[in-house]
Amino acid sequence: MKKFETFVHNVLMNRKKQTLTILLTALAFAGAVMMLPTKLVLAKMLPGKSANTYSIYIDTPVGSSIAQTEALTQCILGKLQKEPEVTDAEVYLGMGSPLDYAGLVKGSAFKRGEHEAEIVVNLTDRHGRDETSFEMVQRLRPALQNDCGKVRPGSVIKLIEQPAGPPTLASVVIELYGDSEQGLRDLSGKLATILASTEGLVDVDVMLDEVYTTFQLIPDEEKIIKSGLSVAQVNQILYLAFEGMGVAIKNSENAQDQIPLFVTLSDATKSVKGRDTESIRNKLASLKLMNQMGMLVPMTEVVTVRQSHSNPTLMTKNLRRYVNIIAETDMVSQVYPLLDAREQIVAQLSDAFEIESTHLFNYRLTDKKTGEVYDLEWDGEMKVTMDTFRDLGAAFIAALVLIFLLMVVYYKSFTLSGIVLLGSFLSIIGVIVGHWVVDLFTTHTFFLTATSLIGFIALMGISSRNSLLLIDFTRSLMQEKGMEKDRAIAVATATRAKPIFLTAAAIMLASTLLASDPIFGGLGVALIFGTLAAVVVSLLFIPVLLMRSDLARHFRSH
Repeated sequence: MKKFETFVHNVLMNRKKQTLTILLTALAFAGAVMMLPTKLVLAKMLPGKSANTYSIYIDTPVGSSIAQTEALTQCILGKLQKEPEVTDAEVYLGMGSPLDYAGLVKGSAFKRGEHEAEIVVNLTDRHGRDETSFEMVQRLRPALQNDCGKVRPGSVIKLIEQPAGPPTLASVVIELYGDSEQGLRDLSGKLATILASTEGLVDVDVMLDEVYTTFQLIPDEEKIIKSGLSVAQVNQILYLAFEGMGVAIKNSENAQDQIPLFVTLSDATKSVKGRDTESIRNKLASLKLMNQMGMLVPMTEVVTVRQSHSNPTLMTKNLRRYVNIIAETDMVSQVYPLLDAREQIVAQLSDAFEIESTHLFNYRLTDKKTGEVYDLEWDGEMKVTMDTFRDLGAAFIAALVLIFLLMVVYYKSFTLSGIVLLGSFLSIIGVIVGHWVVDLFTTHTFFLTATSLIGFIALMGISSRNSLLLIDFTRSLMQEKGMEKDRAIAVATATRAKPIFLTAAAIMLASTLLASDPIFGGLGVALIFGTLAAVVVSLLFIPVLLMRSDLARHFRSH
């Protein structure tokens, strides 16, 4: 440590070396911070984690039959059967799967239509396979959407992974509010097109029912009575023809209850060739009922076919009509695609809408022709990310203020308190640079996550302790030993270097267990590299600041 003491003393006695130390520290801080806007280090709420299962949500066009939805699921199952890591798959036609962590808020429990289905894919244990679940999802997504999407054009196939953090409706969600239903439809379609063309966003979908043609079969009671039939007969034959129904019961000595006999027509018999009134009437003409006089009466004689439009579901939130436009990220952060999408929204919609910012990333769009006002608000995992980083930022500022006030009370000096605070803050250099270094050696992007910020906040106490050791020991040497300021700072730095190194080594070794975790890896990396940066700052930068301050006056005040 004598050599280190001599090195520190030489730096303190040379004004140019002091300036160089301060300048290099400032450049390191500026360079580390600039890694964020230059995207050398990317920020995200939480990275993806490898799970043993994922889900596939299937939404065929509204009005599709269960047979059409099943044909699409069979195509997907055929692709999955070729994957050696897939152990089995569960298919839920016309309904969602039993609720899991992701399905809680993604609407899996509300799947109740023939045009919807869900496939739960189970994989081999993640510790025994080379490919992670999110890598498999990224690889299979384009193949399933391109090949199986042709089975039923207009279908949406979404691959849903288990979230590493709190579940959300989607990674990126646009909540579009407005009073005009048609205006919402038109604008949501444009926004979906923008999201689909944004790099990094996949599985784009508009959560809005399509308006499609329906055919109502209305029994004519007057004609039914004149034909010698009953309304119940007509309703039963119609239901039997298109849905199927129980027609009798069977008793068995092996069953406590009566067994219903269910009759349904074949798929070919039930299907209608075209989607028009004439095709429906031709199908009804083949259905005949025997009246009380033994005559066969065609259904077309007693049933009227009326063509109309479907009634789409109206979605409201806070008593306002709105539409959700959702998108998932393809192994990227939500922040950067969102920023790109915002730029495209302004560029492509400015001709038709007056666009003004309302809150943070939100927009208000006013139609130049009709005057209709639409509010665009961002939600989903992006909102959780912004809220989390905002809260952690507030916690970080609170930690800085509390440390500063505590130091002011202890030292009765704003200068010494500022030195302690600055030394603690500069550990961010190691946090950011550490993420960049680890990203160079990992196959996937290593994001600066919420757990990374938690690690940075935890470093504040460690960094402050290092500075306190130096300042207090320097004060003791100056007041009790009568040393000059430069020698006292050098001796204090060299003497306290060993316990500082040992403490830092213990923290870094303990944090290596966290560094390999998919969720808390950011916390481990922040503690490892942030502690290393805190040691360097404490032993080189803090002594220079102490040398440039009037320690004798500050210590007398203390």
